[in-house]
Amino acid sequence: MPDPKFNSKTVSKFINMVMLRGEKTIAQRIVYGAFDIIKQRTNEPDVLKVFHKALENVRPRLEVKSRRIGGATYQVPVEVNKARGISLALRWIRDFARVKKGKPMEVKLADELILAYKGEGSAIKKRDDLHKMAEANRAFAHFRW
Repeated sequence: MPDPKFNSKTVSKFINMVMLRGEKTIAQRIVYGAFDIIKQRTNEPDVLKVFHKALENVRPRLEVKSRRIGGATYQVPVEVNKARGISLALRWIRDFARVKKGKPMEVKLADELILAYKGEGSAIKKRDDLHKMAEANRAFAHFRW
């Protein structure tokens, strides 16, 4: 089901990922509060545009999967389909926002989304590290099936 405010399934999925112990109204307040902060800081009238651009920046294109072949385990690079990539991006943004200390969750989430929108931050670094790992193991790509 899409969320009530923006009528977006991606925002609804993000709210569900932020939710703890089934308290959805608190998760909605956190996400919508973060969107309000983003609107103030970026001077962008459409917050969903910022949100989707941040997700697109964080979304990984490649990842590595372990394959066991003949007693050896190889890290084989595989392409990530779009749904899994968006799910990973949402999870990384949420996790890096939770790790930060000393601010309310709305502010931490807004900070992480703004950094992702600009192409900076921890989630972007994680994506780059994943891409470097896949590039380093490109020699094992023929084990993909």
